[in-house]
Amino acid sequence: MALPAKQRTRTSKKQRASHFALSKMKLNKCEKCGKKTEPHKACLNCGYYKGRQVINKLKKDKKK
Repeated sequence: MALPAKQRTRTSKKQRASHFALSKMKLNKCEKCGKKTEPHKACLNCGYYKGRQVINKLKKDKKK
């Protein structure tokens, strides 16, 4: 089993891990209802994506 030849310095370790930071989610406004949604995903509130209905919210509500 391979072992590292030298110990990583504190600075080197922190520089390597600097890419692991979390970033804020980018949100867009829904064209239909105006709620915030994730880009490239259907609106969870109204079921529309790019101006057309892809999820029938009324049908899902009746099942529950």
